[in-house]
Amino acid sequence: MTALALAAPYRRLFALPGTRAFTAGNLLARLPMGMFGVSAVVMIAAGYGSYALAGAVTATGLAATAVVAPWTARLVDRLGQARVAVPAAGLAALGSLALVVCVRLHAPVWTLFAAYAATATTPNTGGMARARWAHLYRDDERARHVANSFEQAADEVCFMLGPVLAAFLCTALFPEAGTLTGALLLFGGILLFAAQRGTEPPPVPRCAAGRDSGAGRAAVPAVLLTFLATGAVFGALEVTTIAFADARGHRGAAGAVLALQAAGSCAAGLLYGLRRPRGGAGGRFAASVALMAVLMLGPLPAAALGGLWLLAPALLLAGMATAPTMINGMALIQRRVPPGRLNEGMTLAVTALLGGIAAGSFAAGSVVEHRGAVPAYAIPAVAAATAALVAAASLRTARHRD
Repeated sequence: MTALALAAPYRRLFALPGTRAFTAGNLLARLPMGMFGVSAVVMIAAGYGSYALAGAVTATGLAATAVVAPWTARLVDRLGQARVAVPAAGLAALGSLALVVCVRLHAPVWTLFAAYAATATTPNTGGMARARWAHLYRDDERARHVANSFEQAADEVCFMLGPVLAAFLCTALFPEAGTLTGALLLFGGILLFAAQRGTEPPPVPRCAAGRDSGAGRAAVPAVLLTFLATGAVFGALEVTTIAFADARGHRGAAGAVLALQAAGSCAAGLLYGLRRPRGGAGGRFAASVALMAVLMLGPLPAAALGGLWLLAPALLLAGMATAPTMINGMALIQRRVPPGRLNEGMTLAVTALLGGIAAGSFAAGSVVEHRGAVPAYAIPAVAAATAALVAAASLRTARHRD
């Protein structure tokens, strides 16, 4: 099969007017999601000489996002994407600019926390894009599957390129360059995205938003718990791989190895989109999580036996299992959440993922501190197994309703 034939489903996806424009704007706005954390750490560490302070500030911003993001998404559902996303992104950009000013002026430490907490209003750009695809192809499950696969691949690319771009800007230009560029891309991208009103799903007032069905009540919490455990996989892998490479004198190679994992997930997401979805959404989700659990067993023996040269392909394979999990999880949320709460549902999924990343990072860091990097690879394996058990147990009752 030729490359053109493989790309045909994605070409058909963008045949509708306005889809290319809103995707371009969304990608511009989404790229900073992988930039802000690294940029803030480099900038604060350079200005205040403390990585502990930088980590505390970014952790506070993550906690604030976990609280604020679902409320922002709920407003998006009720009032419309353009009406809410533009002022929300503007406030977040102002928070980033305020952080730059505070660091430049060497302001009191509490101002850093306050400024970075303001960035919690950043809208869930990936969720809004998925909501547009779900609206445009509401009667075409195959197209929605391709769209979810594309968006997952876009997530991987942005989170792979974002930290690299941020590190380059902060080191090659000046420490604040990453944050300033990120704020500009975020607000400019949201403006372009919001301008494409023809593809925007209509807002649903609160009284018409609807409630979850019985199947929704059964499936959505399972997806959120599974995403929480999947986030722990991501957080633990990142911390452990950095520590593993550092312990062997190859800290600079850690970024390349982690990028290989993201590249595997990106490629798997695009290839998965070419498959026609078969069976129920719950069954596909449980199967993809089970595959992730199996492949996450590889990094531990690879690290113990072969070092980076064997760990890299193990992480590549492990990364290829995460994309189907995310794709099917988001598809299940789209099926189970009423249209009037779609952005909220997908944002809750992202919030669960972020919470899991924080927990996985903490757990892996503790194991690395006391037992070394190799045993810490047991953390993502355990987290993936937990995700598989939750998906299998919790979705079994809802499978007959798919």
